[in-house]
Amino acid sequence: MYYTKMLIPTIRETPQEAEAISHKLMLKAGLVRRLASGIYIFLPLGYKALRNIEKIIREEMENKGALELFMSALIPKELLEESGRWDVFGPEMFRLKNREDREFCLGPTHEESFTVTARNEIKSVKNLPLTLFQIQTKFRDELRPRFGIIRCREFMMKDAYSFDKDETGLDKSYNDMHEAYCNIFKRCGLDVVIADADSGAMGGSGSQEFMVLNDIGEDQIASCTSCGYAANLEKAEIIENETFSSDSLLSDKELIYTPNVRTIDELCGFMGCSADGFAKTLVLIADSVPVMAVVRGDRELSLKKLAAILKCKDLVMADEDLIKNLTKAEVGFASPVGMNCKVILDNEIKHMVNFVTGANKTDYHYKNVNLKDFNKYDFSDIRVITPDDSCPRCGCGIKISNAVEVGHIFKLGDEYSKALDCMYTDEAGERKPMIMGCYGIGLGRTLAAVIEQYNDEKGIIWPIEIAPYKAYILPTNVTDPIIYEMSVRMHDELVSKGIDCILDNRDERPGVKFNDADLLGIPLRITVGRNAKDGMVEFKRRDEKEVSVMTYSQALDKILSVVK
Repeated sequence: MYYTKMLIPTIRETPQEAEAISHKLMLKAGLVRRLASGIYIFLPLGYKALRNIEKIIREEMENKGALELFMSALIPKELLEESGRWDVFGPEMFRLKNREDREFCLGPTHEESFTVTARNEIKSVKNLPLTLFQIQTKFRDELRPRFGIIRCREFMMKDAYSFDKDETGLDKSYNDMHEAYCNIFKRCGLDVVIADADSGAMGGSGSQEFMVLNDIGEDQIASCTSCGYAANLEKAEIIENETFSSDSLLSDKELIYTPNVRTIDELCGFMGCSADGFAKTLVLIADSVPVMAVVRGDRELSLKKLAAILKCKDLVMADEDLIKNLTKAEVGFASPVGMNCKVILDNEIKHMVNFVTGANKTDYHYKNVNLKDFNKYDFSDIRVITPDDSCPRCGCGIKISNAVEVGHIFKLGDEYSKALDCMYTDEAGERKPMIMGCYGIGLGRTLAAVIEQYNDEKGIIWPIEIAPYKAYILPTNVTDPIIYEMSVRMHDELVSKGIDCILDNRDERPGVKFNDADLLGIPLRITVGRNAKDGMVEFKRRDEKEVSVMTYSQALDKILSVVK
């Protein structure tokens, strides 16, 4: 492709709107342009790279026997009401009505559509197992779109769904997709961490996230420094501390006047002690039922762990009025002492003695509180892991890292098949629910994650397989017939052999062309200059500093060997 025939609107200045490196470089290199907040146009160079990711995904999915189809982006309200998810997505879901006043949404995900398709088309166990996938646009009205195409309101996703007759079949389908995902991200050049994760609104029995470590990531993962264990921060298991003090040391609780002291920091200052001597009580609503969750004063509650323990669909922090009504006190003085509502104590609390809690009385706290002072409670792991904790697998150290999620796989089980009556008839003629798995990859996120991982001060450094073009032919002087003729010949020979390349035929200074070549990040560069009269060119890989002088034929063979 000749540069003068292409649309590559590069810009020199760093756009003020861009925060992430990938966002800055995608704008500067002319890969995307913003149409509205969280909504982007892929320009030709960016779209070509995106399609290369699509190609990799299709090949790996088809290698595992998955069949591609294409769902409608419009989903009728009745379908999501069947599964009980019309209200679960809340304001993130784009809702609309047609001229007949029938309600639809722009699909944020497609579990229901795939499940109904299986329900209508699969009748017998003879048709199982089956895995279907699509590459489709998804729509989510994000509250705060950020980092360009990493968190936006319209995005491309590959979503796949497996249908099996039992859990054993699901395990195989899940493992196949796990392997396919590892292959996909390896071919994209991405270093991914596979982390245990929460299934969230998708439901199901288990899931794993494919994460790319990066400071801009809005997710956090806890990973072992030794054995390779990794999990989403709020999902990571915690080894229980066995240290416990003797009951003989227990004191009687004492009411303390603490005027205008509500927070842990204020309590520490008032009582002259550290936060690990406090039991922090949070009041929540789990499917309309009030719950008290208690963690140590220096810990953070994991809402995901608590929701899984309570097996609730909706878990939110209680509002001020409910807290006042439940505790008979202002916010900031809640405690399980004397309460009869559902109480979940973090495992760490069982090893605390003579600690401080609220008193369910405005401007008062208790000190010397112990478990005997609570009416009823259950213990569970409900807190967020910290770097001070140990790996739950091997006991070694834990580190916390920011990460960008590029893929997620779920074991859905029969949650959707039961809700949507997606059944098959087994060998004995009995109707049973299909056992489902769900597998998603964000294409735009993958593209951005690649740029986040592969760049330098000059621009993008594309991995060879997803690069929009493989080679960049740079004649230093297009008015010189020898230089230009050799450049055109190199271009035409590469194209004839199926190698996508750019011939920079602009009448520009070499410095401008070199800067653009580095910014665009095309993996291989051939510079045709004054040595062309001797049949020599310069060969350079974008990911290396070394420039090699070689013959025309050697350069052609080098490009073919690297690409093929």
